[in-house]
Amino acid sequence: MVGALLTVAASMFAVPASAGAAPAPGFHVSDGRLLDANGKEFVLRGVNHAHAWYPDRTNKALADVKALGANSVRVVLGTGDRWAKNDTADVTAVVDQCKKNRLICVLEAHDTTGYGEQSGAVSLSRAVDYWISVQNAVKGQEKYVILNVGNEPFGNTGYGSWASDTSGAVKRLRAAGFRHTLMADAPNWGQDWSFTMRDNAAGVFASDPQRNTVFSIHMYGVFDTAAEVDDYLNRFVKARLPLVVGEFGDKHSDGDPDENAIMSRTQQLGLGYMGWSWSGNGSGVEYLDMATGFDANRLTGWGQRFLNGADGVKQTSREASVFSG
Repeated sequence: MVGALLTVAASMFAVPASAGAAPAPGFHVSDGRLLDANGKEFVLRGVNHAHAWYPDRTNKALADVKALGANSVRVVLGTGDRWAKNDTADVTAVVDQCKKNRLICVLEAHDTTGYGEQSGAVSLSRAVDYWISVQNAVKGQEKYVILNVGNEPFGNTGYGSWASDTSGAVKRLRAAGFRHTLMADAPNWGQDWSFTMRDNAAGVFASDPQRNTVFSIHMYGVFDTAAEVDDYLNRFVKARLPLVVGEFGDKHSDGDPDENAIMSRTQQLGLGYMGWSWSGNGSGVEYLDMATGFDANRLTGWGQRFLNGADGVKQTSREASVFSG
């Protein structure tokens, strides 16, 4: 959840057919769509929650976002490198709360944010080390958990290695026995203004032995027009590559994202979105809070728009079929 630079033109390669992988025990990708364990298409309509910094707020936050209609939550975790480690017991408790509230749990390792540019940020390889260290918390939870390997894994420096580093992380996780759907964030602080993810996603997807990787774009100031939103989303759809908008807001320091286009186009295309974030933002981006002081009865303008507005969560969210048998 950080700014980026200007867009540049490029092209996308078609994705090879996903075939030959063993059946997944939970969420899985088929022909560019995310399916749940029952084989039903699932479209993420979720909220980001900063558990790593506000662990005492998590139980209430998850209950609140579920009551407001969300079908999923993206949970910020610390690997112990830049932020305090959320250990196996803690991650287990988070997953239990997600299931209790009938929310699909997207767990993300946040310490990779802005690697190569942000002081203290760590590599995707370190994120894999973290996932392996807490593997017991998610083993057997493939029906309910998606693993977002590393948040915004490159800033605007060194992102040329995004494809090789992401493929390497995916292969290590598979070798370690992870059978979950994996989510790969874009570089450039998540906004992919260089189109590095867009143009290399097919290769990364093909490198996954299980063909079960979903790509995540974060849409802030780079995506300030409907045309830019349309072009980016449609290229993935046409290439049959699975894509979600893992973060976005209604304003940002690097420009004014077109949240109306993001929400309407994802709905039209059947793509998932997850808004940033429930509450607790600081450092000048408090405007991204959906709820004032974690109070569901005090939604901000952004919270009202995201949850209750046109193409919003209340109108478009559908609970995962795994919770209803």
